[in-house]
Amino acid sequence: MLDTYRLLGRSGLRVSPLALGTATFGNEWGWGSSPDDARRLFEIYVERGGNFIDTAASYGGSEEMLGELVRGRRPGLVLATKYSTLRTPGDPNSGGSHRKNLFASVETSLRRLGTDHVDLLYVHVWDASTPFDEVLRGLDDLVRQGKVLYVGMSNTPAWEISRMQAVADLRGWSSLVALQIEYSLINRGGERDLIPMARALGLGVSPFSPLGGGVLSGKYSSPAADTGSTRRSFNAGLGMVTERTLAIADAVREVAVEVERTPAQVALAWNLRQPGVTAPVIGARTPEQLQGNLGALEVSLTDEQVARLDAVSAIELGYPHDMLTGDHIRAVMSGDLKVESR
Repeated sequence: MLDTYRLLGRSGLRVSPLALGTATFGNEWGWGSSPDDARRLFEIYVERGGNFIDTAASYGGSEEMLGELVRGRRPGLVLATKYSTLRTPGDPNSGGSHRKNLFASVETSLRRLGTDHVDLLYVHVWDASTPFDEVLRGLDDLVRQGKVLYVGMSNTPAWEISRMQAVADLRGWSSLVALQIEYSLINRGGERDLIPMARALGLGVSPFSPLGGGVLSGKYSSPAADTGSTRRSFNAGLGMVTERTLAIADAVREVAVEVERTPAQVALAWNLRQPGVTAPVIGARTPEQLQGNLGALEVSLTDEQVARLDAVSAIELGYPHDMLTGDHIRAVMSGDLKVESR
């Protein structure tokens, strides 16, 4: 249930097991929800005990709309926003992870949201042109000022995050507590390094696009089919609609029939039970879509059903992971010995 809360990474912050994504609030992307529907989405989520709401500086009008909605309810909510993507075309310093954009972005978000602090701030996209310690120190300064309570990373290589966490711990700066990545049955790339790293270093994982851009909800019949909407055309253009992803969607649909649930609920239920995952970010355009997604919290999958979904969506972990788990390395490392860890 939404009011059965989870701790976010190594912090003591309590968040709902599904976060409400607000990129769909408004029509700036060409496929969002109306202001009235956005208000209803917010009310449904909060009334059912949800407290974890996700936005970003680059969402613009969506962030402003959210500010109106949280008025009078701010203390009970965990607001997460992001910075680093370009805010003003033509202004080179309105994008990137550097200190100037960090402070300007946070001030913009605070003004839009009508609050004096955000609970969680993510670096939205890794910026290789800014020294990592400049980012860390800037984040720590904002925490010390009380404008940000917790910090996290998104869309960043695992080795960069590992280095940042080690330096933050050594220097007594604010530790990273959250990681937002794309993760679903059609994109399990995070299992190579990002999710194991997050579990080892104390970052709670909050996956975005847990339905694979809608592919796992059963909206697509073939890679070449007319998608019929801006959103679907966008996903098809990104290569998310392929024979492989449709085969995975078919397997999800089969399990959904068995448990008498929707494919979207099954895909979210699989995501929710993955090790390291704290709270997938769900988006919706209509109240009906949101109600359906929230139903994932009531879905129980058998081990056999999970194994089938794992098998059809399996990826190669690559070197050195596949080598280290192979029979040869196991034999030369331990032979016939049996070693238990406790």
